[in-house]
Amino acid sequence: MKRILIVLLFPLLLASCAQGPKSDVHRKVTAYELVKISTPDLSGISANGKEVLRLYRWAADEADAIYWKQMIGDRQEWLSTLAGPAEKAYAMINYGPWDRFDGKPFIEGYGVRPLGARFYPEDMTTEEFEAFADPAKNSPYTLVTRTDDGSLKTVPYHEAYVEHIEKMCSYLRSAADLTIKPSVREYLLKKIEALRNDNYEAADRAWLSMDDSKMDLIIGPNETEDDQLYGRKRSYGAFVLLKQVELTERIDQLTKMLPELQASLPCEPAYKTFVPGSRSEIYAYDALYYAGNYNAGVKVIAVNLPYDEKVQAEQGTRTALMHNIMNEKFNRIVFPTGRLLLIPADAERLSSNAFFWNIVFREVAHGLGVKETVNGKGSVEQALGNKALMMEEVKGNVVGLYLAIKLVSHHQLSGLVTKEEAIATFCASLARSERFGEATALGRANIAIFNYLIEQGALKRTESGKYVIDYNTFELAIHGLAAQVLAVQATGDKDAAEAFEKQYATLGKAYKEDLRNIHLEGIPADLRFEFEN
Repeated sequence: MKRILIVLLFPLLLASCAQGPKSDVHRKVTAYELVKISTPDLSGISANGKEVLRLYRWAADEADAIYWKQMIGDRQEWLSTLAGPAEKAYAMINYGPWDRFDGKPFIEGYGVRPLGARFYPEDMTTEEFEAFADPAKNSPYTLVTRTDDGSLKTVPYHEAYVEHIEKMCSYLRSAADLTIKPSVREYLLKKIEALRNDNYEAADRAWLSMDDSKMDLIIGPNETEDDQLYGRKRSYGAFVLLKQVELTERIDQLTKMLPELQASLPCEPAYKTFVPGSRSEIYAYDALYYAGNYNAGVKVIAVNLPYDEKVQAEQGTRTALMHNIMNEKFNRIVFPTGRLLLIPADAERLSSNAFFWNIVFREVAHGLGVKETVNGKGSVEQALGNKALMMEEVKGNVVGLYLAIKLVSHHQLSGLVTKEEAIATFCASLARSERFGEATALGRANIAIFNYLIEQGALKRTESGKYVIDYNTFELAIHGLAAQVLAVQATGDKDAAEAFEKQYATLGKAYKEDLRNIHLEGIPADLRFEFEN
């Protein structure tokens, strides 16, 4: 119920913000367009199923509460320290006092966002961490804290957040008792075990095996983007989802193509030896609820899970596409951005269908390439450290578009999207994604891709401030950048990753002018949600 109360409070906060002169923070709040997420038709869901959905939402609220603690502390206690309604409203969007677009504080009294969030002591030095002998310090599921004498120690997540985890497990246990689907019950029971011992392999496998349920729940610590210090610690988040069965069946053919897509990557054979599991799936959903990391700042529209390399190789992955949220983002942000920034001939090629398929292949691309370096440096994540996520985001976007173009050229997406539609829509989405800023790995990745395409002559800015696309050059540039990032990952070349970021991941003068025009046009930066009870 806590989450529902906060959702109901949000419009009141905004109404208060509207009284008197608009502050800079108020303008930041209104840059996130409010979208009401309506519950789709549940006529095919039993009374038990509807109760399971409610329990999923309550469990998601506990993941949300943990995420607040990972970012700043107890949600209610911290929000009560803020005086202004605009500051409270924007803090709820950002889960703390730091703007997710630039990493800077928007509340007085706070410095620059700690790179390690609250996963590590803020005063911990690199030398101190390296000298700390506990191997658990590198676990994705431990906090590094201090003892009474000031030395470092590790605390497992299931101990650090035990109160919220036990509530979460209670809701999941009740849902397991109610469901009539054996696969759902198995998944929920394995997830309960995982939350209590921070070992998620069995739960990941059970989730991938749960393929006969229209309802889905993604919950737990998955994403590493908030650990900008070492890129290891995972943040809690949750989605409550309802499968779109017919759309899922239409895209199911892609799951059979993963080995073929892997073999087609533009890189050395040694860089694509990883074999995706044969049961990899792509599901389309209506998102009913977002919580925690997935609800912070820019809203996620697709995920490819699990991240466990062993499970990926042996069993595969599941790509979850939030189709209803994709439509909202295209109509409210991507399409108007493209109409504003592209010359009319290219803007005419913007397509919601192309946006959908670009996202599909972006998420498929995350499951391709390699997971372990080819030269003994360990996993790609270990070798690239805090550059791993940025390079993975570059790979997802670039390799995803490479695959979409390839399938269009081979008539495997004929009648659905053209190459020009895929590229033009990619450019519009890239431009809106650059607004995520240099403070996040996703923002830096999009800025880097944009600047690379400009350098290659694939995109050219005219005197009118609009861009023209050279489609042939664009295709060659995407091929080249895909090969480059796949090689960096396969060899674990952190120096190359750092050099790439330094060269390309900085907003240029032209884009700052584009950004001003986007603001003047009133195009939202992103979305914020109001969920139905």
